[in-house]
Amino acid sequence: MKRTIEAIKTLLPLLQIYPWAIPVIIAIGVLSSFCEGFGISLFIPLFQNIEQSTSPETNNFFLRFLNYFSLQEFSSEHRLLIIAAFIFGCILLKNGLTYSNEVLFAWLNSRISHRLRAGIFQQLLSVSYSFWESNESGKLMNTLATETWATSRALGVLVGLIINTCTVVVFVLLLLLLSWRLTLVVGVAVVCISFFIQWVTRRVKTLGQQTVEINQVLANRMWESFGAMKLIRAFGRERYEQNRFEDASLQVQNIFLKLDILSGLVNPISEVLSAALLLCILAVVLFQSRSSLPTLLTFVFILYRLQPKIKLLDSARVSLVRLSSSVEDVIALLDSSNKPYIRSGQMPFQTLRQAIKLESITFAYHPEATPALQNVSVSIPAGRTTALVGPSGAGKSSLIGLIFRFYDPVKGAIYVDDCPLCELDLQTWRDRMAIVSQDIYIFNASIRENIAYGRLDAMDSEIIEAAKLANAHDFICQLPHGYETQVGSQGMRLSGGQRQRIALARAIVRDPDILILDEATNALDSIAENLIQDALNTLSRDRTVIIIAHRLSTIEHAEQIIVLENGKIVEHGDLQSLLKQDGLFAKMYSLQNRQVSIT
Repeated sequence: MKRTIEAIKTLLPLLQIYPWAIPVIIAIGVLSSFCEGFGISLFIPLFQNIEQSTSPETNNFFLRFLNYFSLQEFSSEHRLLIIAAFIFGCILLKNGLTYSNEVLFAWLNSRISHRLRAGIFQQLLSVSYSFWESNESGKLMNTLATETWATSRALGVLVGLIINTCTVVVFVLLLLLLSWRLTLVVGVAVVCISFFIQWVTRRVKTLGQQTVEINQVLANRMWESFGAMKLIRAFGRERYEQNRFEDASLQVQNIFLKLDILSGLVNPISEVLSAALLLCILAVVLFQSRSSLPTLLTFVFILYRLQPKIKLLDSARVSLVRLSSSVEDVIALLDSSNKPYIRSGQMPFQTLRQAIKLESITFAYHPEATPALQNVSVSIPAGRTTALVGPSGAGKSSLIGLIFRFYDPVKGAIYVDDCPLCELDLQTWRDRMAIVSQDIYIFNASIRENIAYGRLDAMDSEIIEAAKLANAHDFICQLPHGYETQVGSQGMRLSGGQRQRIALARAIVRDPDILILDEATNALDSIAENLIQDALNTLSRDRTVIIIAHRLSTIEHAEQIIVLENGKIVEHGDLQSLLKQDGLFAKMYSLQNRQVSIT
């Protein structure tokens, strides 16, 4: 019982989205149950009329009330028809109310389910990028795609529990009105049956928690396998991945089998024990006088109708406990109190006029991790090209992440034209930026849609012009459907160089003030690289360009080159001054030129 109450408490915040709905559902449920119970009670005067008997003298006010429906002023044939019509009317009204409740709940459930999914997706879009890095993508996908549906089922179970509880309360009141002594005996027996079922199904909560965990493992297997399909095939790991997937799938199979076996015990145990109870009551009825037989038969009939409701209560309790882990998983993801956020400022950003300044910046991805940037101070002037170079892990991408405000620094501050970056409105700041990353993402859509993602209101002529500047127009025109060609998941129908040119066109059509190129020509051959480099030179005019490059030949025209190593700026200047310093940059430049000459 304690676990059931805890499961209900977990669901209550979701029901408060529409606070009026549950009272209405309860009211309709009570009315529906009353109609059914009253209709069954009318069998007492019906049986009395069939037997041509009169009701015995009694102090039971409910039975005296039912005597009014004996309709002694009418003939026996008419009495039977009128009472039968009353019973049919109660059945009709009960089913109309029940259907109304089902429609109301369908409306309620569909809207709450939508708000859950939308709320989780908004949460995932709003949290800091560090949250994504510290959580497995498969787990988050499982919560959004699977556990929200489980939560929706839990809501259905809870509403069914509420409606059935209303029915049980009404029927128990009727039983008490008919015979309180017999009702108490039945009540004790029903409580004992319920406790026995709870004892048998006590492991459901634990198994429910394991279900969520195993589902997350399976979701991770699927997520990773889809993303690494080329790697799997390149290394011949198909059988290895198949075995890993089957192991995870078997765990899901086994845990759900255990849950189904335990949950399946509720119906047979409840039905067998309830049937035994019902037979005992019938045996008692057979030994009663004929004058009280209509009342006792009606009591048994109500008890018979009550039995499946009680069985549903036990099933609902087990289902709620079973689904509570899914609900807790969804609620935990929706909870904003324990998650990192990048809070937007209020000042709208217009354009960069002076510089982006980083002052004494220190940044680490996790509190216990080694800082990715340490005491970095640098100015990136507006309208100029600044290059970031250095060995892998030097902090180049971390610096870009801070400029985009994917993260906030641990120490120090970033200023945009003397305004703290944290005070700028994030939407307007990022609207004036574009990035072409080495980690290119192409949507499962047409080429036109992928390029237009840079600016959703871009006209066709602008999309084509951007593609031409990115040296993508020619290969696009050779595709079967041109710009309407569907490129598949992550652009799998395109080569690496084609994907990179589409990504570049997407940045170009955005017409940004600040253009960030993170290894933007990495997947291109020398001819295509030169063509795009010319386009970038044209595009860079009157723009602030930040380039991350390992190919130092692509940054020869940069006005400023910042050399990072181990999260610190070790050199700073233009190409010629850095070569004269004969430091890290000069060694990297010399090494790359030597490799080119050997090639």
